[in-house]
Amino acid sequence: MRVLPAALIAVAILLVPVLWFALPRLLPPSGEEEAFGGPSVDSGARIEIENLRQQIEAMQERMTALEKRPAAPSPSTFAPPAATGPTPGAILPGDGVNAIIDAYAQVVLIANRRNVNKGITVAGPRYLASTLGRPRETLSDTCEPMTHPELKAKLVVADVGPIKVRMLEPAVESLRRVFERVKDSDPDLHARINTAGSLCVRRIRGSQSALSSHSFGLAVDLNIDGKLDTLGDGNTQLGLTILADFFKSEGWIWGAGFTREDSMHFEVSKEQVTKWRAEGKL
Repeated sequence: MRVLPAALIAVAILLVPVLWFALPRLLPPSGEEEAFGGPSVDSGARIEIENLRQQIEAMQERMTALEKRPAAPSPSTFAPPAATGPTPGAILPGDGVNAIIDAYAQVVLIANRRNVNKGITVAGPRYLASTLGRPRETLSDTCEPMTHPELKAKLVVADVGPIKVRMLEPAVESLRRVFERVKDSDPDLHARINTAGSLCVRRIRGSQSALSSHSFGLAVDLNIDGKLDTLGDGNTQLGLTILADFFKSEGWIWGAGFTREDSMHFEVSKEQVTKWRAEGKL
């Protein structure tokens, strides 16, 4: 039974005994003056009774109208509407397709991108090579296996929530924590995260010797729904701007702040590498 009709019926039931006992005492006996034509001393009571009668009739009409309304579908039979996109002119519809979820892959301008990594520092290939050693002596522009024995021993392949990566173990554990927090706060975004690669031992494109941060197993490229970002255009997917805050809290640099913007790129900061080194994790 619907809540509103039930409430109305309850009120009506409470009023019935009141009228049952009040009417015989307030209305004149049979054969006397017609209703509302009696002595003036009863006029106030008669007005109250008439008001009660009108309220009961109004409630009855309301209950009748409510009972004629079609019943709402039960949860077991309810089917969500087809994904047809937002209705033109509609603003914040109350049902239908979740426009926010659909916007995760939307391309937006990166606001204040030069300051997105404020407070943390890029490790850089020289620092990484001097601290961890070179992952491989001979380099090319294509991805090749890591040969450094100590670094290679710390490489792991693991599922970290929505993606699988091959990276140094402390980076994998850090990445897993990032995605756990994303899943807890935004499971829809978490489900749409994709990767364009992690470990890749090669030199930076255009360089003869400088190592990419991917060469150390300390970087990963991400995107939403498998749609690659355009390098250097100052734009990115909305979902990546959300992810950037989670990564920064774990000590990761976002490539959106690079001179040549690379917003799919996330790498471990110098501060985090130094910390892991001090802890014996690297």
